[in-house]
Order: sequence, then C-alpha cells, then structure tokens
Amino acid sequence: MPKLSAGLLLYRWRERELQVFLVHPGGPFWAKKDAGAWSIPKGEYELGEDALAAAKREFNEETGFEAEGEVHELNMLRQPSGKKIRAWAVEGDCDAAAVVSNTFTLEWPPKTGKQVEFPEVDRAGWFGIEEARQKILKGQAGFLDQLCELLAY
Repeated sequence: MPKLSAGLLLYRWRERELQVFLVHPGGPFWAKKDAGAWSIPKGEYELGEDALAAAKREFNEETGFEAEGEVHELNMLRQPSGKKIRAWAVEGDCDAAAVVSNTFTLEWPPKTGKQVEFPEVDRAGWFGIEEARQKILKGQAGFLDQLCELLAY
C-alpha cells in the first residue's frame, strides 16, 4: 500500500502576480539543496483519516500557522516514490520569515549513535509561479499547474 500524504497549497495575489507559499525541508540531507527541493506543507495520514483535516494539521505543524479560507481540492498526484499526495488550494497569507516548525530526531552524523533534533521545515517563502516551478519538487509541480488552471492564470 503506498504512503498517503495531504497538504495545502497556500496562494495570494500581489498586485496582479500569483504567488504560492512553499517550504524547504529541514535536516542535513536537504541543507545544501534549493532548486527542486521545496514542497507544499504536507504530511502523512492514515487510510480512513480525514485527508483535509490532516492537511490542515500538517500545515500548522510545519509552519505554526492556521490556514483559514475556502479550500479547492486539487487532483491527487502520485510521486516517483509511489506516495500519493492529496492537496487543497487555499487563498491566504502568512509571514514566511516567522515559520516555526515541529522537529524530528535523526542519528547524525551517521553511525555515531548521536541523536540530533532538526526542524521539519527550515525555511519558507512566497514565490511567483515561474520561480516556484524551479523550486518545487518535480513530483509536486502538477499542483502549480492545477492552481493556475483553477484560477485561469
């Protein structure tokens, strides 16, 4: 059974430019990666769990913000890993510089036995659609396309 993940694609308008909110994963594996490393705030959920509720929970855990507003369901995307991501677009705003993320523990450096805590998200940003296409993980780029189609942008 493939893993299931749910997230929110927060968007806003600045003058006539559509911008999306993306997060950069924390931890040592992503520290020096930028292009193709960013994601919508999302996380795993269990079969039978309310996916939208999970998406809102994960958004809050990864950013420290509550996403309020009308949601628009996007089509599920299957990732190269086989994971299935459900996402909803929500118009809203938040201060990307004020993101506060939950953490995870990882043995680092490997094989040292030392457990180090890292933030799940180490930074966030607002990006115009073209820049977002460069930043976002390849498997999630379809959400940007769906958002543009939804908003006729």
